[in-house]
Amino acid sequence: MQVDVAILGGGAAGLFCAGEAARRGRRVLVIEHGAAPGEKIRISGGGRCNFTNLNTTYAQFLGRNPRFAISALSRFTPQDFLARIEAAGIAWHEKTLGQLFCDGPATQVVAMLRKGMEAGGAALWLNTTFGDVTKENEAFRIETSRGAVVAARVVVATGGKSIPKMGATAAGYRLAESFGLPVTDTRPALVPLTFAEQELEWLRPLAGVAVQGCMSVGAQAFDEAVLFTHRGLSGPAVLQISSYWREGQTVRADLAPGADIAGKLRALRAKGGRMALRSALSEALPERLARHIETVSCLEGPVGAQSNAALDRLGAFVHDLELRPVGTEGYRTAEVTLGGVDTSALDPRTMEAKSLPGLYFIGEVVDVTGWLGGYNFQWAWASAYATAQAV
Repeated sequence: MQVDVAILGGGAAGLFCAGEAARRGRRVLVIEHGAAPGEKIRISGGGRCNFTNLNTTYAQFLGRNPRFAISALSRFTPQDFLARIEAAGIAWHEKTLGQLFCDGPATQVVAMLRKGMEAGGAALWLNTTFGDVTKENEAFRIETSRGAVVAARVVVATGGKSIPKMGATAAGYRLAESFGLPVTDTRPALVPLTFAEQELEWLRPLAGVAVQGCMSVGAQAFDEAVLFTHRGLSGPAVLQISSYWREGQTVRADLAPGADIAGKLRALRAKGGRMALRSALSEALPERLARHIETVSCLEGPVGAQSNAALDRLGAFVHDLELRPVGTEGYRTAEVTLGGVDTSALDPRTMEAKSLPGLYFIGEVVDVTGWLGGYNFQWAWASAYATAQAV
């Protein structure tokens, strides 16, 4: 089979690139090893797909060179993708912090992307694996389980290693390396943190408790929900900070940002302080957490029975809790992969490999990783659009 553009991977970036390239009159084939396309779209956002974020700039992205994303992000914006959503009749809403979700099921987005492909005549091969990709004269030869494909252009949209049960593999990284392109170290990102037994002793009884907190590593901090689990910490703030955390580092948690726990307790003590510590703490914290902090603090009696120094220590515990994770939940639950094909080897305007014309890399396989909240989908759309205009 001969095509103008062969796209390896039928996820968000691959499907969108296929539709946009087909719209420009290109003969396009998408090769997807799974039984259905866009599976990560389907499960994203609790099944509602957080398809973009209105606040997108390059500042919400990590990688060896986050500024690499500026070109693609500026040429295809959240408003551009939102216009596609509205044109498809998909109802949406803004949740918080610029995050846009479908009102209905995420499968609407997959259907929109497939319709875009079909309108341009793009083909989709499901349950099809690919093997060797070689350059022959001015074209590429792709060995697949359905036979060989010859393409003038190859777009690698294979994603990263996150959520292997959805079919994630390292195939895109191996392909890049086979052509001599550098790949940065990869690791799970947007993933829960795990802890050693000594810290789990007091964390585990809080499993299921959520607070609106602040997690930080160094100067980077996120004010969002924190969820206690049987293995450690999760929730949006924790997932966000996991992308910045490295082994051996501590993380800091403020479980009641802006509440001034010590000041409140001192004021109560000055007035006589008959209130139990857990009752005073529960005005700023969930009751289960307040009771547990009272227990682990080993302070007995009401607020008035405590010294100011003890109340200050209690306040510091709530506002500046230092924890040392031992790891993460890994790719099994990670939402994205940090790292990937080194952007120094790619043209930021087209995503084309500088050393090998006709070979492109888009989406998660590239060393561009966004925050939680629709940023990674916006990178998928923007990088796919940039490539679709060039192939």
